[in-house]
Amino acid sequence: MRPEVLFPLFADLSTLKGVGTRMSVHFERLLGNKIIDVLWHLPTGLIDRRWRPEVDELVDGAMATIEVVVGKHNNPPNKRAPYKVNVFDDTGKMTLVFFHAHEKYLKEQLVEGEVRIISGKVERFGKTLQMTHPDYIIKPDEIDKLPLLEPLYPLTAGLSQKVLLKAIIQTLDRVKELPEWQEKNWLAKNNWPSWHDALLACHNPQAEAELAPTAPARMRLAYDELLANQLALSLVRLNRKRKKGRAHEANGNLRQKTLGLLPYSLTNAQLEAMVDIDADMHSTDAMLRLLQGDVGSGKTIVAFLASLTAIEAGSQAAFLAPTEILAKQHYESLKPLCDELGLNIAFFTGRHKGKKREAILADLASGKTHLLVGTHAVFQEGVDYNDLGFAVVDEQHRFGVYQRLSLAAKGKTLPDMLVMTATPIPRTLSLTIYGDMDVTLLREKPAGRKPIKTSVVSIDRMAVVVDGIKRTVEKGERAYWVCPLVEESEKLDLAAAEDRYEDLKAKFGDKVGLVHGRMKPAEKDEVMAKFQAGEYAVLVATTVIEVGVDVPQATVMVIEHAERFGLAQIHQLRGRVGRSDKQSSCVLLRNANVGEIAKARLRILRDTEDGFVIAEEDLRLRGAGEVMGTKQSGLPKFRVADLAVHGDLLATARDDAQLFLNKHSDMSGERAEALRVLLYLFERDDAVKFLDAG
Repeated sequence: MRPEVLFPLFADLSTLKGVGTRMSVHFERLLGNKIIDVLWHLPTGLIDRRWRPEVDELVDGAMATIEVVVGKHNNPPNKRAPYKVNVFDDTGKMTLVFFHAHEKYLKEQLVEGEVRIISGKVERFGKTLQMTHPDYIIKPDEIDKLPLLEPLYPLTAGLSQKVLLKAIIQTLDRVKELPEWQEKNWLAKNNWPSWHDALLACHNPQAEAELAPTAPARMRLAYDELLANQLALSLVRLNRKRKKGRAHEANGNLRQKTLGLLPYSLTNAQLEAMVDIDADMHSTDAMLRLLQGDVGSGKTIVAFLASLTAIEAGSQAAFLAPTEILAKQHYESLKPLCDELGLNIAFFTGRHKGKKREAILADLASGKTHLLVGTHAVFQEGVDYNDLGFAVVDEQHRFGVYQRLSLAAKGKTLPDMLVMTATPIPRTLSLTIYGDMDVTLLREKPAGRKPIKTSVVSIDRMAVVVDGIKRTVEKGERAYWVCPLVEESEKLDLAAAEDRYEDLKAKFGDKVGLVHGRMKPAEKDEVMAKFQAGEYAVLVATTVIEVGVDVPQATVMVIEHAERFGLAQIHQLRGRVGRSDKQSSCVLLRNANVGEIAKARLRILRDTEDGFVIAEEDLRLRGAGEVMGTKQSGLPKFRVADLAVHGDLLATARDDAQLFLNKHSDMSGERAEALRVLLYLFERDDAVKFLDAG
């Protein structure tokens, strides 16, 4: 149960005065539907109304608060013209301007001959000073109502600064002191205020410096959020370790036979990864390990060799991929090896129906199937294993934690789980997403792979690039051409995939294929199959080909409007080529007049192929949400913390959480109760059930 002290903060936003049904729609679009969502919406700017000049001291573009006498009202000649009111003091005169004005209201507010205090932005229109729609018009005896320092918040259409500010003031009134979950020495060392004082300070900045993410109040709140994240992940990890796993006892015959079948030797990095995995699999603790390797580093074979240990020990293995294309690719690459080893491998997706589906499920339940490869269908209800002992989850960030847990629930005991990602992730992001896992990095590529030559080319040299594609096709090799949009956008003058497809088709005829996210899965699969088979020599695509698709004959990757993509995303796309011993190249077509920052970003890609270096730069330049994609299920939604700025705090938060749980695994004591409040405050409720069950 959520602690009672937090009840007021988790009430519906519509309970706030001035936030009715109509207005709550705008609030929800911007923030969410709970009062606490308003609390985490911090200001990004500050209006200073303390300057009190006389009229002759006014400066164009300045924010000013002036005391003036109201002069003549000038009715507009038509509805489109502005309503104007003359005002003056002893030093000069100026004009107040209103569009779509309500005359009666303005005459009540601005009574001719009376004194008013006006606050807003000064503008010069020709020789005349004016203020359009002043922010405040008040009587001199109401000066206390004027906020001299006013925080500015991000808005959305239909929601004004004043309405949002009223909601925030009401919300702050509901906030109560909470039990302190941070160590006193830690707060003193960092000169951080209490949670309550930090919140008030963030919403009432007294200077521009207090808006910075490194300001003490914001650092305090960011650390609270990161600690909640790390504590939740540590509790999940602790709970998993409490559950019974199994030790896989195998003699390694299947592995040795497989190594003899491979046309290459494992890299040192792959061998070291196997040592980590073997240690986990020989332990009775259930394994949960992330195998994080750059594009082409050989994760799949490592996962297969690990699955052989489980199969040899008498259990089954499952291989889960996010898309049917990738799942089928894994199946087709592993089936010849399984055939040689005398193992039964099956392919299974949600598309399997009728008798074929029944046969696959019957073989799985009986134990006849040793290895099942498929999409999320492999853990659906009704899919029963005889004895699932090992599971591989590919491209983990495409799956949520619950999907992982659903697969884990299929075993008689908790199966060992190996999670893989080809997306290089900065260490800070890795801690937030994979903090409940042990991590193994593959930073070495198989021998014989040539570096991909990357060049940055202005888009006005596109004809030269197309000529290069022509030479590639004539050599019997293949090329990708990636575009950022499917259809032309009126707002962004970008090449659409469909238009580029038509252009290239005019040059290469029926050798050009098109694949994008709006196509049905069956259509995408058909196009990809034709490209893999060589029926298409050029594939025009959006980013749907980013992960997993393996076409060794593809040696050229063109990315149009590369400045619109994230660095890590371009690196993933680049990894679709360079998958053989042939020289591959990647052409980054950029807009002719991009800025210096965009050029610097693209130079990073030109200068390095190390995905981890690129990912760190991407995080620094663009922030966490953009690096992972805001809709990716794996990335927690941080409301205050900015991982690009607060990355160092994250490692400290992880240590803090783990040290605490090492001493208080039962979550008992005064600080434990306070930390429970913290988990609920930042909506990490899922972890609380583990502590309740623990």
